[in-house]
Amino acid sequence: MRSSRQKTGRALLPASLLCAGLMAGGPASGADEALLEVLNEDGETLVSLPMPEGERWCLEWNHSVEGFPVLDCYRHREGRMVLERSHLPDFAAGLDHIPGRGRQVSDGEGGYWIEAIDEPVPGNAYRLRVGAMRVNHRLVVDGERISLSRLAANQPVTVRLTPPE
Repeated sequence: MRSSRQKTGRALLPASLLCAGLMAGGPASGADEALLEVLNEDGETLVSLPMPEGERWCLEWNHSVEGFPVLDCYRHREGRMVLERSHLPDFAAGLDHIPGRGRQVSDGEGGYWIEAIDEPVPGNAYRLRVGAMRVNHRLVVDGERISLSRLAANQPVTVRLTPPE
């Protein structure tokens, strides 16, 4: 993980994250960096990550029927949260490519990527009902995973990109 990243959250994060040095304690992000944040219903910050222009992150979860991981991947582009691509390992329930929305390409392992979706997220935020640990919604940033299900299982959260002021 790059040293420019700082992850903060509630004390509910497992000890493994604490030991890995991924919790608060370092300097705050620079004023010129956007923040990727996850807020609970009360507006409390569960996760806050500096998200410089051009950086990418994904929301990953286990498909509720098949159990395999599904990914929606975003990028900070000119102050906007933009859905760039999705990975779907199978045509399981609820997973399909919508013609005209990106380009479907094989992942070489029986699944597929939907590339070039390039949809700005309205208002730079979306609501997510976080799944139980079986679903395990998680943020993936620089190869590190933060389990939102450990922080807020079965609760609604807001995932947002806050551009620099």
